[in-house]
Amino acid sequence: MKVVLITGGSRGIGRAIVEEFSANGYAVAFTYARNCEAAQHLVDCLQSQDRDVRAFQADVADYNRACEVIDQTQKEIGPITVLINNAGIKRDGAFLLMEPEAWHEVIDTNLTGSFNYTRVLMRDFVRRGGSVINITSVSGQIGMPGQTSYSTSKAGIIGFTKSLAKEVARFGVRVNAIAPGFIETDMTASMDENARRKQFSQIPIGRPGSTRDVARVAHFLAEDGAAYVTGQVWTVDGGLS
Repeated sequence: MKVVLITGGSRGIGRAIVEEFSANGYAVAFTYARNCEAAQHLVDCLQSQDRDVRAFQADVADYNRACEVIDQTQKEIGPITVLINNAGIKRDGAFLLMEPEAWHEVIDTNLTGSFNYTRVLMRDFVRRGGSVINITSVSGQIGMPGQTSYSTSKAGIIGFTKSLAKEVARFGVRVNAIAPGFIETDMTASMDENARRKQFSQIPIGRPGSTRDVARVAHFLAEDGAAYVTGQVWTVDGGLS
């Protein structure tokens, strides 16, 4: 059985990735930070379709909790074959007004969180092979005003992906990243209509992407069809960048 662990899987892009992998025969474990109701609803929905899915509450910045989640997943479901580091937060605002606590919260969640789960699982992957997929952002590729901490964390994920891919390729471990652009989620749905229109005007395709657009790319990168793909950043942004 193929087993995937997805961080930040209860909403948005993470939820779409959970659904995509579950629909394609994977046993799925995912983490969520605080929204127990959304996580349980997703578990109930998929389990009602006879799919194997589990949810674990976890702060991805907590290394010890990462150890517990991975250990419990592999004991209850089986060896993890794919890790998707998706959990992330934003604390947008002008750099001159940014408090150190807000900076560290974003870096600790987005970048250190990816380190934590990858580091704990990599020893197993080196022994048996595996695939790591990191969710970065076009903000990490081109930078966005008002997103210094977020863009920095996502740019760090790109460097993390490229460096680690070269380090572990000889062990049969692939490491790739996906850089979504403007994707329609609960967060973007709550935006002011003028702000949405301004964002759309910058996208050559003329519309935001869907969470499934990202999920399908993640599934492709996890499968044998991408067996010769590693160290790459797949941009899913409708031509924005």
